[in-house]
Amino acid sequence: MTTLKTLNDFFLHIASANSAKAILYQDANGVWQPISSAQIYQRTRALAQAFLSWGIQKGDRIAILAENRWEWAVSDFAVLSIGAIDVPIYPTLTAEQTSILLQDSACRIAIVSTRAMYDKIESIRSQTPLEHVILMDDEGTPDAVPISTLLRGADAFGTAHDPEFDARLRSIQPQDIATLIYTSGTTGEPKGVMLSHGNIATNLTIAGQDFDFKTTDSWISFLPLSHITARALDYILLISGPTLAYCPAFDKLPQTMLQIKPTVFVAVPRVYEKILQAVEQKAALSATKRNLLRWALGVGHRRQQLILAGKQPASPFWKLANKLVFSKIYAAFGGRVRYFVSGGAPLGMDTASWFADAGIRILEAYGLTETSPVIAINTPKSSRIGAVGKVLSNLEIKLAEDGELLVRGPSVFSGYWHKPVATAEAFDEEGWFRTGDIAHLDADGFLYVTDRKKELLKTSGGKLIAPQPIENQLKANLLVAQAALVGDKHKFASVLISPNFAALEEWARHHGIEALTRRQLVSDQRVLDEYQQIVSHVNAKLANFESIKRIKVVAEEWSIDTGELTPSMKLKRRVIAERYAEEIATFYCDEAVAHA
Repeated sequence: MTTLKTLNDFFLHIASANSAKAILYQDANGVWQPISSAQIYQRTRALAQAFLSWGIQKGDRIAILAENRWEWAVSDFAVLSIGAIDVPIYPTLTAEQTSILLQDSACRIAIVSTRAMYDKIESIRSQTPLEHVILMDDEGTPDAVPISTLLRGADAFGTAHDPEFDARLRSIQPQDIATLIYTSGTTGEPKGVMLSHGNIATNLTIAGQDFDFKTTDSWISFLPLSHITARALDYILLISGPTLAYCPAFDKLPQTMLQIKPTVFVAVPRVYEKILQAVEQKAALSATKRNLLRWALGVGHRRQQLILAGKQPASPFWKLANKLVFSKIYAAFGGRVRYFVSGGAPLGMDTASWFADAGIRILEAYGLTETSPVIAINTPKSSRIGAVGKVLSNLEIKLAEDGELLVRGPSVFSGYWHKPVATAEAFDEEGWFRTGDIAHLDADGFLYVTDRKKELLKTSGGKLIAPQPIENQLKANLLVAQAALVGDKHKFASVLISPNFAALEEWARHHGIEALTRRQLVSDQRVLDEYQQIVSHVNAKLANFESIKRIKVVAEEWSIDTGELTPSMKLKRRVIAERYAEEIATFYCDEAVAHA
C-alpha cells in the first residue's frame, strides 16, 4: 500500500480511483445502487462547504450518530477535510448517555440517520452546545437540515476537482486530531480517545500491506462504524479498490451476504459464534444431520493444519465432507470469501478450531481504540491459530513483570480528551502505553492475548483465573449465548449463563419440557442438569483452582440494548455484577456464614 500520512491523503487516493461503484447501498425499494469515487468526492466537498458556511473551524467537533450507510462515510470525510474532529457516537446509546458525550466533546453539529435518532437528540438538545442537526433521511423535521439539501447538485460536478478544496485537504497535518472516539466503558466511565490523522494513517498503511486486496474484491460493512475497527477496515478496503456494501442492521446480514457475495468477511467473534450455533442448531433437528455434521467435522479436524496453512485438502473423504456439509456453510457467506478476519474481542480457540475443521481459516487480529487500532494481525502469509498474529513492524512491545502488554509507536494515541490524570495513568514513566491486556510471545514471534488485566479473578487463595478463555469454551456449546465468570476474592469461581433461548426452547420441546415463561424454563431441573453437564465438560479441561463450582442460568438474553454487552459484543462486567449482585451473593453465602 502507498504510504499515506493523513486520512485526507486516504480520501484523495479514494477519490482519484476512477471507480464506478466504490460504494453500494440499498435504496428504498431494496435495490443495490452504486456510488462512484467521483460522487464520493463531490458529495464530501459539498458537505464540507456547508460546514464552513456555518463557521465551523479547524479543531471543532462534529458528532455522527448513524447506522452504517454511505452518508456516514461522506460525513466522516467532510469533517476531516476541513480539519474538524468527528465524534462517532453509537446509535444504540440512550439519550442521557448521548447527552454526556455531546457535552464532554462540545460538539457544534450532530449528523443523525433517522427521525428516531433526531427525536433522541432533540430530547436532550437544550443540555448540549449543538448549533445544527443534519438528518440523513429525507423526513420533514422543524429543526434539522436534510443532508440531501446540502448535497443538492454535487453529482453534477462530475470528475472535476476543486483546487481550493484540495489545498485545504492537504493543509491538514499528521499531528492534527482526526477523531475523538469514546471507549465503550466496560469497567468505568467513557473516555474520549484522541486519535490523530497520523496515528490512523500509519497504522492502516502497515496493517493492510500483507493482504492482496484487488479491485474485484467486495466486502460488507456491518460492524458499527462508531467502533474504530470497522472504520479502519473501511478505510483499508476503500483505498485498495474493492467495492464496499453497507448493511445497516445485523438482521439483514444473511440476505446481504447472498446478494453481495463478499470476498472479504470481517466480524467480531460473536458473529462467528452465532453462525456456528445456527449450523449446530439446524443439525440438531435430526439425528441424520447431527451425525453427518459430526462426521464431516471429524474429517476436517484431521486435515486442519492444511486449512490453517491456506491449502485445500486433496483427500477424497474431505472432498465428500466439503460437498455434503462444508460447502453449504461456505455458501451462507456468499460462496466467494477469500479472507475471513476476526477482531474487536478475543476469538475463542474452540470457535476458531470449529471453523478450521469446516474448511474456513479465520485470521484473528488484535488492537485497541488507543492504538488506532491494530497492534498485531494474522495475515494470509503468516498466521497461527490461537494467536492474534505478529506485531506490526512499526510498533515496539514489551511485557511488564505481571505479563501486561506495553506498546509504543506512531499509532499510539496522545491521550484522553480533557482527562490528564487518566492519560498519565495510561503510560509508564518511559512512555509505554499500558494496554491492560495480559499477553505472551511464542518463539516465532506470534502474540497471544489471554485476558484483560482488570478482569483477572484472584481467588482468596491467591490464584489468578483468566475468565475469557473459560467463557469462550462455554460459549462453544449451542445452548450458551453468553457466560460471565465471577469469584474475585472468593474461594472459587462461579458462572452466570445467559442461554441461547432459541436453541434452549427447541431442546426443551424435544425433551418434553413445557414452560410458559423463560424464568420457568431456566428453573426446570432437567434444564439445570443439562447446563451443569456443559460446565462439567469444560471443568474437565481446567486446573482445579480454575474449575467452576456453582452456576446460575439467568432468564435474560444479554444484549447491547439491555446493557450487558458493549457495541463490540464484549461483556460489561460491572453492569452484570450490579444487575446480578443477589445471585452472586448466593454463590458465596456459606463463606459469609464461615466468616461470621
